[in-house]
Amino acid sequence: MSTAKIAITIDDKLVEKIDALVKKRIFPNRSRAIQEAVAEKLSRLDKSRLAKECSKLDKVFEQHLTEEGLTSEIELWPEY
Repeated sequence: MSTAKIAITIDDKLVEKIDALVKKRIFPNRSRAIQEAVAEKLSRLDKSRLAKECSKLDKVFEQHLTEEGLTSEIELWPEY
C-alpha cells in the first residue's frame, strides 16, 4: 500500500488526546492514530450514504419485484 505525506492542522486538545492514546500504546504513533480515525470516518460516511439511498426505496415495490423475479424463473431452477 502506498502512502502520501500530508500536513494538517489539529487543535491542541485533539493532539493531547492522540498523544495519550500513543502513550497507552493503543496506536504506535500519531500517524497511525490519524489514519485509522480518517478511515473509520470515511467508512461511516459511506455506510450512512448507503442507508440514505436505501431509505428512498419503496419497500412494497421492491418486494413485488423480488417475488415477480423469483416466480418467473423458478421453472428454470434444477431440482435438487
